[in-house]
Amino acid sequence: MKRSAPKRADGRRPVELRPIKVKRDYMKFAEGSCLIEVGNTKVICTASVENKVPSFLAGKGRGWITSEYGMLPRSCHTRTVREASRGKLGGRTQEIQRLIGRSLRAISDMELLGERTIWIDCDVIQADGGTRCASITGSFLALVDAIKKLYDDGSIISGPIIKDYVAAVSVGIIGGTPICDLNYEEDSQAEVDMNVIMTGSGSFVEVQGTAERKPFTGAEMDRLMGLARKGISRLVAIQKKEIGKILP
Repeated sequence: MKRSAPKRADGRRPVELRPIKVKRDYMKFAEGSCLIEVGNTKVICTASVENKVPSFLAGKGRGWITSEYGMLPRSCHTRTVREASRGKLGGRTQEIQRLIGRSLRAISDMELLGERTIWIDCDVIQADGGTRCASITGSFLALVDAIKKLYDDGSIISGPIIKDYVAAVSVGIIGGTPICDLNYEEDSQAEVDMNVIMTGSGSFVEVQGTAERKPFTGAEMDRLMGLARKGISRLVAIQKKEIGKILP
């Protein structure tokens, strides 16, 4: 007799994503911006263009995309101290910032961008799991809008700079069942927790996977990756609906 999959607290099936909402042009002054909501997780993503590059790229004819990430003090159940007050960034923040930057550079042509930097800022205003994944998925939209403005005002005349879509989703195992898009409650009790970043064409940018309680098998890994592919396919479909007329 086939055992039915256990119900999740919010009623989703194991393969289902949380409801996703996107509001572009969310910030008045940024070249690109959006508010992305993934269930109860909400992140403001902005893209700002700066006409210079870091010193290690000066004179090389290449651009740079980098990121900063932060969580508001009451984005969580209890107040967290601002990292600026502590005088240094935490290890988790640094890891996520680098991940966002790597993910966006992976689908961008730095030579066509020219000697300019695009700063991606991700500010978590409400956290319920999957903030790094929401940040990557939303930041892609902000990046595309910022680059479109560079084309529109004649700053860039060659292209395309953006070579593919990119999105991210979390997957994990709870009670022996692989599930997609974990919220905070699920993430805190997962036996396996994984973040997967993929392009629209199905290539991997990064896979972060951890066994929290016991090692996971190759078969379990395959099932998780299958869920991730389906989840990212859905996220890319949402991105295409938003910017399909900008990026074919």
